[in-house]
Amino acid sequence: MVIRLGIDVGGTNTDAVILDGRRVLAGVKRMTTEDVMTGISEALEAVIAQAGVARDAIDVTMIGTTHFTNAVVERRALDPVAAIRLGLPATACLPPMVDWPEDLIAEVGGHRYLLHGGYEFDGREIAPLDEDGLLKVADDINSKGIRAAAISSVFSPINRAMEERARDILQERCPGLAVVMSSEIGRIGLLERESAAIMNASLLTLSDQTVSAFGRALSEAGLTCPFYVTQNDGTLMAADMVRRFPVLTFASGPTNSMRGAAFLTGLKDAIVIDIGGTTTDVGALQHGFPRQASSVVDVGGVRTNFRMPDVFSIGLGGGTRVDGTADALAVGPRSVGYRLTQEALVFGGNTLTCTDIAVAAGMTDIGDASLVAGLDPALVTAARARIAEMLETAVERTRISPEPMPVIAVGGGSILAPDSIGGLTVLRPENFAVANAVGAAIAQISGEVDRIFSLESRTRDECLADAEAEARAAAIAAGAREDTLEVIEREDVPLAYLPGNATRIHVKVVGEMGALDA
Repeated sequence: MVIRLGIDVGGTNTDAVILDGRRVLAGVKRMTTEDVMTGISEALEAVIAQAGVARDAIDVTMIGTTHFTNAVVERRALDPVAAIRLGLPATACLPPMVDWPEDLIAEVGGHRYLLHGGYEFDGREIAPLDEDGLLKVADDINSKGIRAAAISSVFSPINRAMEERARDILQERCPGLAVVMSSEIGRIGLLERESAAIMNASLLTLSDQTVSAFGRALSEAGLTCPFYVTQNDGTLMAADMVRRFPVLTFASGPTNSMRGAAFLTGLKDAIVIDIGGTTTDVGALQHGFPRQASSVVDVGGVRTNFRMPDVFSIGLGGGTRVDGTADALAVGPRSVGYRLTQEALVFGGNTLTCTDIAVAAGMTDIGDASLVAGLDPALVTAARARIAEMLETAVERTRISPEPMPVIAVGGGSILAPDSIGGLTVLRPENFAVANAVGAAIAQISGEVDRIFSLESRTRDECLADAEAEARAAAIAAGAREDTLEVIEREDVPLAYLPGNATRIHVKVVGEMGALDA
């Protein structure tokens, strides 16, 4: 059996678990600290002590983090980026970052360049690459001291040759320049793919620092095993991959919780409500993985189209503030967050929170129940009803079928959930409070293809077979064992608006980590 250490860093709590095969040996929660790493170290030491395993017996560590999402949302620790688009004479009316919030544009420098180049949907050139213009851009990058660039070419997921040539020219002219190609990150859809690439480039310094800090924290704890970071499709990235593509960790927290919920219950299809200290994330499981969003996803006010789970979030958690009276009640969205143990009434604070309501109602035994014994019973009843209403609205928004399906409640705040939501049974599996860390610990390796194929000279089955072969090769290259690969998503959508009998094919495969074969 493989012994895995899973860590998930949330906005309120840092959770850690140790799994021996499919058995959870230990699970702990510690408050997330402002510097993040201290909280990780505390959770790490606590879970190792509770599990009673030797440090050299741990085979692999998986970490889930909101670090990079928070950097974008909070507009901090972002690098200036040269945003270069290859698409003239087309696309000139909508420059890079055209729909970004002004404060985020300012944070990444607002350096935008448009050059001739790009492709049609079938790989034919719109215009040759403007190499002379690219050299002038490189000189401007050097003069401004910019250390990161994002290159986007029209329809580069079909043909990335122009992006690769532009990258080579830039790196030769600008030694040390980090270059992100949009074809490596996003899907079809120029503006959203370009935005994802720019955002990724702005996070490269932070990702390098964060991955190094993770490594130091594990090393200082006496762990010598390899570590991986979870990405937002429920699978893993090696440390070097995280350094290159930090945006792929966006929304990995809810994804880990959903994967953990599937693992702990054995259910492959269900609705998952992950109630933390600050927010509740609601999503649907399909085949044991989160249902993926089919449209653009907003991250920090920016539209992107890289893979993201279809998750709906509301401001409800254990630290959510409860204000007003029974007749005029407000639950959230404000929260005391990681200050719960200082500010909630049951911990001697002065702020009424959802945790206080749960304790007063006898739903849980946390802190000092005598400190909430004097709460108005009508207020407690009204707050519980409002919480149930908020959860039912979120669950109904997530359902895509009238057929009944179970609801799995996970996360430390899931004590707030009633036993039934909208007529659906609510399950709370063992170790529900640390389901996110369990999800991180069991994560697999994936490979994915999402691009347009022309059916003029080939059959649909041939194109599907080619796409699956590409996805399998990508998973194996990322470290998956070939004999464990299985296809979990396969779809093709005819594109009637394009000539040439075109169809968009999306295939995803997952498999177990090859490094653990021993």
